[in-house]
Formats: sequence, C-alpha cells, structure tokens
Amino acid sequence: MDRHLEEMKRLKSALAVAKKRLEAVTQNDPVVAQLQEHNGIGPVTAWTIRAEIGRFDRFRTGKQLSKFCGLSPRNSSTDSRPKTAGLIGTGNGELRAVLIQAAHRLARHDKRWHAFAVALRANGKPGSVVAAAVANRWIRWLFHQMQPNMQAA
Repeated sequence: MDRHLEEMKRLKSALAVAKKRLEAVTQNDPVVAQLQEHNGIGPVTAWTIRAEIGRFDRFRTGKQLSKFCGLSPRNSSTDSRPKTAGLIGTGNGELRAVLIQAAHRLARHDKRWHAFAVALRANGKPGSVVAAAVANRWIRWLFHQMQPNMQAA
C-alpha cells in the first residue's frame, strides 16, 4: 500500500509539472484560447485537440475531420438497408476518448447539444451512442467555427 501511495504522489507531481509546461507553451496559442471559449471544453481537452488535430485547415470538410477523429459511424450493410455498426476503427483512440468525454460535458452544459442528446435519447438511443453522435456533430461544427482563425494558426 505504501508503494502505491508513493507512486500516486510521484504521478501527481509529474502531472503538475506537465500541466505547467502545457500552460506555458500554449498561453499565446489562439486555437487553444478559442477552443476553451466553448462550454464544457477545458484546458486538457483543448490541448489534446490542438496536439492531435494541429491545424484545422488540413481538412477540407468537417466530415473529413470527424473521420480523422474516429467519430464517424461504420456502416454494416448485409442487405438493401444500411445499418450502423459502431464507430469506424480508424483514428487516434486517445483523441476519440477525449472527444467522447467532451460530448458528455457538452450535453450537460450547452443548450444546443443538450437538446440534440435529449432528442436522440427520446428515439431510444443508448447513452454511448448519444455521446458518440454528439461528439461527431460537435467536431464537424467546430471545424466550421475554427475557419476564421485558420490563417492565424
């Protein structure tokens, strides 16, 4: 138990150092600042998006960005009717996880995304599907929000 407690202290200290370093490196980053203006998006989410996506202008569309993030639904069509079969298997798993967590916060703290989540739940969608759908729509929406600052980034 003592070994575990010591390891937790060490990790807590290492996290504090990493957080200070990230704050210093991104304090003048306009993309990180703009990301943090959105409800439910804090520094860790903003840092992750900035680090993993980098420049939003490398994508032509929000749909392309959503696929890069691994948030697009996978189709499984065995007959004439297309069916969804979870999310596509590509993309950065850590980025996808951060965006799914952001979607949970957005659905709680932002009226627009809350209404979207409520509508999906009313149609019988489970919570995990709702979070993935909110993340997908949000990152596609965010692509368009980041357009004015793409030249500055």
